[in-house]
Amino acid sequence: MNLASLSGSTLMITGGTGSFGNTVLKHFLDSDVAEIRIFSRDEKKQDDMRHRLQLRYSENAAKVRFFIGDVRNLQSIRDAMRGVNFVFHAAALKQVPSCEFFPMEAVRTNVIGTDNVLHAAIEEGVERVVCLSTDKAAYPINAMGKSKAMMESIIYANARNGAGRTTICCTRYGNVMCSRGSVIPLFIKQIKAGEPVTVTDPSMTRFLMNLDEAVDLVEFAFEHAEPGDLFIQKAPASTISDLAEAVQEIFGRTGTRVIGTRHGEKLFETLMTREEVLRAEDMGDYFRVRSDSRDLNYDQHFMAPEDVRTMADEAYTSHNTMRLDVAGTIEKIMTAEYVRLALEGREGEAAQ
Repeated sequence: MNLASLSGSTLMITGGTGSFGNTVLKHFLDSDVAEIRIFSRDEKKQDDMRHRLQLRYSENAAKVRFFIGDVRNLQSIRDAMRGVNFVFHAAALKQVPSCEFFPMEAVRTNVIGTDNVLHAAIEEGVERVVCLSTDKAAYPINAMGKSKAMMESIIYANARNGAGRTTICCTRYGNVMCSRGSVIPLFIKQIKAGEPVTVTDPSMTRFLMNLDEAVDLVEFAFEHAEPGDLFIQKAPASTISDLAEAVQEIFGRTGTRVIGTRHGEKLFETLMTREEVLRAEDMGDYFRVRSDSRDLNYDQHFMAPEDVRTMADEAYTSHNTMRLDVAGTIEKIMTAEYVRLALEGREGEAAQ
């Protein structure tokens, strides 16, 4: 399977008006995909996207169709799924503090919504579904991460339990710079208002990747996935303190104010657990973690006692990956379109 096989096909993006949806749409607008369906529940964002496409990409805008619906509503996703060949499932609630205060909303979207998408895709005979997860699903301590961990379990169960000709896989990525609700746009907004940037814990570390890299990960998964595979992109990280300093180096210094850790935040994030490391295949810029293909008849599976290992010595985390200094962090965040536009006072033009 490769991207050339998308020729003449219909691609659906759930949560298609979000940061990822806007970026992946740009990647496929001038491809040979016959139709791209944007599925989301926000009619205003759909209308904005429609007008933006007509203005900037008039030659390809007609191939984009908009479907208002909610992944929580199985019938609405079934209606939109008819005739679809491939799905990128990005619809999610992802704000950690919000999910802490409203955990059942995270369950309804991230868990039940994903189950609805996968069942609709299997019923329709969709060829491939690539689902987007997050580092917060690994060793989760907050409601958002727990809901995403359950989402991953649903993905693997559907991939394992007779999905037929629908190949279902998962991608897990770290902090996507300048995605909606992320910290860099907040820092920029605070600096432009002459306010100090607010930092939770200066020693906190986070993976850094841009939106185009997030799409590259999904495309890699699309091309290489077997049922139940989890794909992880290798990524550098920085401390929040260095990130705040890097943004101030670019936009001007206004000082830093430490406000303390928010509800549900970790000191560092994990992209691959110690248990997953044992099953991981190094594919260069990516790891593939294959699903456990055994069934519940464990008495039929045997191995030598000396070969039994439960976990590796280390997980793959934002504390032990390549650590960027301030200069390296500046170089990394300058790859984000939002930052480049913000320097020109045009951040409102960036997809968020």
